[in-house]
Amino acid sequence: MKILLIEDDAVLADGLNHTLSNSGYLVTSAMTGARAKQLLAEQDFDLVVLDLGLPDTDGLQLLHGIRQKMLPLPVLILTARDSPNDKVQGMEKGADDYLTKPFELKELEARIHALFRRCYGGFQYDIVVGRLALNTRDNQVLLDGLPLPLMPREYAVMELLLLDAGKVVSKSRLAQRLSPKAGALPENAIEVYIHRVRKRVESYGISIKTIRGLGYLLEAIDV
Repeated sequence: MKILLIEDDAVLADGLNHTLSNSGYLVTSAMTGARAKQLLAEQDFDLVVLDLGLPDTDGLQLLHGIRQKMLPLPVLILTARDSPNDKVQGMEKGADDYLTKPFELKELEARIHALFRRCYGGFQYDIVVGRLALNTRDNQVLLDGLPLPLMPREYAVMELLLLDAGKVVSKSRLAQRLSPKAGALPENAIEVYIHRVRKRVESYGISIKTIRGLGYLLEAIDV
């Protein structure tokens, strides 16, 4: 799952990026509201962690803008503003959760897990396609109930294809998921990862089709 971390404290942002990345999340950081808006326009994210005290805008204004655009993103506010009125304002503006600083990393991770559960499905598996199942809480793809061994980028490819099963996923979306920095992947990298995961699942009734000029389509087929 891909998280946009909007935090202007560089030390805190680096620490959170490291912790969440080690937990299997793909984290992109923004230190200003302007940069956050740019990233939200260019990329797809699954969750936003938002500090309110940004140098160029108030975080509540940024949150209001996200909700005005009807972006279906869970947003967790992370801030030093701890008055009851601040919390009420945050929730009224559209926040899904509110955590005040200082905080324990374990609590932050627990709240993120809870938001993913609440917003992307509260069942054991988030998505089931044929003999495959996606469990985003444990960052696992399961085949016939058993974890499918995948490298991190292979998992990221399978996760996005499963979340959009039955729909075409563009190569640009896959590239953004695998590497937020433009140009960080060789041009043929997506084809390499698609080839790897396709070999792992094609004999189990799962098809990953290449839709020329558009992207890739994952679906279950009769075998």
